[in-house]
Amino acid sequence: MTRGILRIFLGAAPGVGKTYSMLDEGHAQAAAGVDVVAGIVLDHGREQTRAQLAGLEVLPARTVNYRGTDFPELDVAALLARKPALALVDEYAHSNIPGSGNAKRWQDVEELLAAGIDVYSTVNVQHLASLGDVVESITGVRQQETVPDDVVRRADQIELVDIPPELLRQRLSTGHVYAADKVDAALANYFRLGNLTALRELALLWLADRVEEGVAAYRESHGIAASWPTRERVVVGLPGGPEGEVLLRRAARILSRVSGGELLAVHVPRSDGVAGDAPSALESQRQLVTDLGGTYHFVGGEDPARALLDFAKNVGATQIVIGSSRRKPRLGFLASPGVGARVVKGAGDIDVHMVPHPLSGSGRTVRNRSELNRTRVIVGFILAVALPVLVQLCTGHLSLQTIMVVQLAATIAVALVGGLWPAVLAALWGILILNFYSADPIGTLHINDPENLLTLLVFLLVAVAVSLAVDQSVRRSREALRAGAEAAILSELARGILASQDTVQVFLEQVRDHFGMRAVVLFAASGSPATWRPEGSVGEDPPASPDDADTVEAVSEHWTLGLSGRVLPASDRRLLSAFGAHLMALEQREALNQTQRENVQLSQDNNIRTSVLRAVSHDLRTPLAGIKLAVSSLRQTEVTFSPADEAELLATIEHYSDRMDALVGNLLDMSRLSAQMVSPVVGPVTWQEVLPAALHGVPMQRVRRELPPNMPAIEADPGLLERVIANIVENAVKYAPDSEILVVGSVGGSGSATINGRPASELRVVDRGVGVPAAEVMAMFQPFQRLDDVSYGPQGGTGVGLGLAVAKGFTEIMGGVLAAEQTPGGGLTMIIRMPLSTGIVRTL
Repeated sequence: MTRGILRIFLGAAPGVGKTYSMLDEGHAQAAAGVDVVAGIVLDHGREQTRAQLAGLEVLPARTVNYRGTDFPELDVAALLARKPALALVDEYAHSNIPGSGNAKRWQDVEELLAAGIDVYSTVNVQHLASLGDVVESITGVRQQETVPDDVVRRADQIELVDIPPELLRQRLSTGHVYAADKVDAALANYFRLGNLTALRELALLWLADRVEEGVAAYRESHGIAASWPTRERVVVGLPGGPEGEVLLRRAARILSRVSGGELLAVHVPRSDGVAGDAPSALESQRQLVTDLGGTYHFVGGEDPARALLDFAKNVGATQIVIGSSRRKPRLGFLASPGVGARVVKGAGDIDVHMVPHPLSGSGRTVRNRSELNRTRVIVGFILAVALPVLVQLCTGHLSLQTIMVVQLAATIAVALVGGLWPAVLAALWGILILNFYSADPIGTLHINDPENLLTLLVFLLVAVAVSLAVDQSVRRSREALRAGAEAAILSELARGILASQDTVQVFLEQVRDHFGMRAVVLFAASGSPATWRPEGSVGEDPPASPDDADTVEAVSEHWTLGLSGRVLPASDRRLLSAFGAHLMALEQREALNQTQRENVQLSQDNNIRTSVLRAVSHDLRTPLAGIKLAVSSLRQTEVTFSPADEAELLATIEHYSDRMDALVGNLLDMSRLSAQMVSPVVGPVTWQEVLPAALHGVPMQRVRRELPPNMPAIEADPGLLERVIANIVENAVKYAPDSEILVVGSVGGSGSATINGRPASELRVVDRGVGVPAAEVMAMFQPFQRLDDVSYGPQGGTGVGLGLAVAKGFTEIMGGVLAAEQTPGGGLTMIIRMPLSTGIVRTL
């Protein structure tokens, strides 16, 4: 079955018109005769969006009840049964209410696409997983509803719905986005002009990456080798010495003139005999790259210039920054150009900056004279032809033995320069010249004297033997240099693993960079018979299975690496196997870390379990004993109780039942928090809306409320916030029995009422009890910690000490802060601080 087409409408913020544009396209497709069904479309009270739904078939949403509230969700089964040609599914990053078939709506969309249904959907840039920390630093709001970037990038089409920030604020102020009572709070918080401008730039930059991927795919499919730069991308070649810092800072200055550029630092281990790298310099430069906002890459290759150029072209570099040569100018340099000269020659349309530095021309390099490159071989052949002739011209008047010794020296010189075959040519050419010009009979190639024949043969054997020795020396030198480069690469991998810096994704990126591959995928075996599924991938157009890869390396029975781009030669397969061994070490480290985390969690759970059993053994038996005693008394037939006594016994039963209910409720809440099973649905709510239910059951004469009128809405889950306030007030009533409890609300206050830079509102619960010493404030929020455990309050222990722990857990999971401070004059003040609402309802 042909997979459906996914088209995503991307926006920088709520209200830019994503859903409206999606519906507009749906109408256009319906007018063209396409079967269009609106699977789920949320208008958020916007009249224009609701009007746009008219004329389209709307599938009824599936209602899911969660904690007493009904929520509309996409009815995947009904949509699959209806099977339209095109489905409109709003909010691609939405987290489904617990109890739904899938955890995320994008997973629902995957089912529709697999069934051959085309889907139009919407998503905001703040919901992209890779941008979560950036968006939080801009807006102060941590997005809990996210979608993996690669899932969005797999969409067949992505369209940016864009309007200027000023126009969006104007739409907001006129009530086209939120209701009138939420406009002021939204404009003052999430929808500030600076926030919207930054979010818009994020959306444009993220989409630019997508466009760049499309350009790369087009170039590859059409066989276009030329670079088509879509953004400024500067590659810095790090030579391994202290001059690398100069190059990095120069590249950073180049990028400072443009916006949206990338800095990529590349180090190629030296395999040409140049003096070794300085590990301390490389490590400091790696940190500098990170500080400058760039990325560090470690690439292998026998020719540093070629490896650097291949990397630059693969990433679409627009500029290359390299250092000028350390070698002193001389004639040999002209015959053997350095790395910089070769980079300039092969850069093509990439600009190359050759930067001078303090070590330029210092001569602090040691080149390996035994490496036979192409230039040396060519020079060797030239000398093989010229030297025997020159020797004969200069020594022709001497004896045959003397000329032969000089010719042998010339042959050895050719062997040292050009290796085996130039030396063989020099030996054969020298024998012919000796035989013709110096051996009797002169002027012919005949040899009359057997001694001369033996001498010439020995000359040839010695020349060939010396040439073989030189050639073998070069081969051993080349193997040693290659082994050194491989050792440097493996050392770099080991450093990342030992430093706990590398992840599987980083490792795959290193494999791709080193071998110059288009894509690298880690496949994991599952099921019986074993089927391979991608566990992680980097690069463009990754293979879907090991059979589709150009090179496959079995890491273990359950893991396989697949590389696309070229078939690796046997010389590189050995290093790839070593990479696989490091991958296994990385996986083992991850497994050990996971085991450690699980053990820590088990230890904490065991401590909680022990505390529960210790607390329940006393605190649960006490109300049960009171209930049993009262019930037994009422069931006695031989004793007649007055109505007043019966009422007192029934009140006792009710009191102890309430205590048991609160105790069990706190235990269940603490269990949910420990198991991370709490999923708050936060939205706009006011303190005034929550307080009546939270104070239910508390004697009204004990509590005095002082809340300013027209306090702005906060962002919270009403049910969880109610439990937080109830637990805190009950705790205050319990430990300050003779004090009036004051509940005070405020916004901003002294300026400290902020959460991650966002304006917040505070609710203070103030009592005049015995208070808590400052040293014990943190311990007060620990589970199973009661005030009387440390002999502070006058009250006997009632409860298991979970009230404040539950309140703190619920507050933090909603994005708020629960703190405590001493009340001036004695007592304790509990502070609930919650961020002001942005007007958006979301599930955390």
